[in-house]
Amino acid sequence: MKKVREKKLSLSNLKTGASLAALVAAVATFVILMQVEKSVLTQYEKGIVYTASKAIAKGQMITEENYMQYMTQREMDKNMIPDTALTEPAQVRGMAAAYDVEEGVLLTGGMFEELDEILAGMEEPVIAGVKAEDIYQVAGGMLRAGDRIHIYTVRDGKAVLAWEEVYVQQVFDASGKGISNTDSSTVAQRMNVYLDKRDIEAFYTELAGGSLRAVKVCH
Repeated sequence: MKKVREKKLSLSNLKTGASLAALVAAVATFVILMQVEKSVLTQYEKGIVYTASKAIAKGQMITEENYMQYMTQREMDKNMIPDTALTEPAQVRGMAAAYDVEEGVLLTGGMFEELDEILAGMEEPVIAGVKAEDIYQVAGGMLRAGDRIHIYTVRDGKAVLAWEEVYVQQVFDASGKGISNTDSSTVAQRMNVYLDKRDIEAFYTELAGGSLRAVKVCH
């Protein structure tokens, strides 16, 4: 009887050991599967980027009011997103497109330039408003935000360069409504330009005298 009991105990111990081993194996397998799943999910983790929802013309300023017109939020695999990709609109608010950007293009920081770069060299930048026709048919009125113009003074029939590569901040139609850079037909009736405060007096004096002429810079 003693031998039978010992045999039963031995079989019970074997079953218990086998059960424990099976449990350990199951837990180990579960952990491995979880790690594999985590690794696979990480490979396909999504991130947010922004693409151009429509063409962005060179010089177009991106503002709090208009950024939704030009940017569309998209999801991409994180391992496919370049480091320079825009992930927040705030990254380029207040900046201008450095060149024409086509619709659907993945937007990056290098496509926009800081206002500080545009106004480099000015001690105290200010915005001056002027009727486009007051600067004598400048580019036939076909100016847009981001354009640059050379402004000349004319005296005794001689033109002298007064302000070089003046940046056009915004243009407006006859009703005072801003003209989009994608509008290629509306004639600009008024425009805002960046000038140094120290030049404002001379600018408006020459403007009142009707002696200013301007040409659009073509890069």
